[in-house]
Amino acid sequence: MLSNKLTKRMAHKVLIYIKPTCSTCRKAVGILDEMKVDYEKIDYFSHPLSKEKWAELLKKMGKKPIEILRTKEETFTELKLDKHPFSDEALIEIMAAHPELIQRPILEIEDKAILGRPPECIKEFLHSVFNRSS
Repeated sequence: MLSNKLTKRMAHKVLIYIKPTCSTCRKAVGILDEMKVDYEKIDYFSHPLSKEKWAELLKKMGKKPIEILRTKEETFTELKLDKHPFSDEALIEIMAAHPELIQRPILEIEDKAILGRPPECIKEFLHSVFNRSS
């Protein structure tokens, strides 16, 4: 359970980008429910994100596109992403076209975002975000 101090700081909704059939995403949603966090689920398979939104999320995470790709995904091999050097811009375009390549879930709040793997890191992330300006 979140402390009163932390609960008061939760003026902004958490966005969680998921694939509903993903067990890790379901665990992450369970953690948010357990913590009584106000959140919005975004199924980025049903509602694909633009390359601009992926670039924004990557910036908020402090990650390069290659760092959040699912390298064991069949599409990764089919597109030969391991064989050629791709620019970050090119990888972001590929991510927008092939959301199955992206590790999940991703949580976003204000100017921060994280890859919620393992799901247990979500609690630490929320405490750090909501306590940073207290």
